[in-house]
Amino acid sequence: MDIKRFFDDDGAVSPVIGVILMVAITVILAAVIATFVLGLGDQVSNTAPQASFSFDYTEESTVTAYDGDTDSADGSLNITHDGGDSIVASNLYVRGSQDDGAWDTLTKPGGASWYSTQSNIKAGNRIAVNVNSGDTVRVVYESAEGSNSATLAEWSGPDA
Repeated sequence: MDIKRFFDDDGAVSPVIGVILMVAITVILAAVIATFVLGLGDQVSNTAPQASFSFDYTEESTVTAYDGDTDSADGSLNITHDGGDSIVASNLYVRGSQDDGAWDTLTKPGGASWYSTQSNIKAGNRIAVNVNSGDTVRVVYESAEGSNSATLAEWSGPDA
């Protein structure tokens, strides 16, 4: 057995490992480039915020509307942001109640706005809307571009 031959042998596994690494790097680069070329990279950044909301329904026999007229609503619903991401008021909507619209367009009794367009709705912020006992109300997030929307919370009235 010639021991010198083992020390001089340069034909090890290195070329095989080198080729495998080069192929792996090429595949990873191709996948990253394809993701952005096909537009899948934009969808990653357009995810809906994670937030939780609670609902507190108050039954009323007559509800005075925000403009001072008597409303046909059965009651009012307080919607409170309990925690999670803060959301710009103009991107957060109440759908399915008599006071349907964005948080920045809904008004308090007396006509004052609850929040401005750029207000950040965060934990502890609330809004009140007129509802009927058979309504289903959803809190919906819509991106500024309008390309992405998601229902963050839903409430069903006692008669729904």
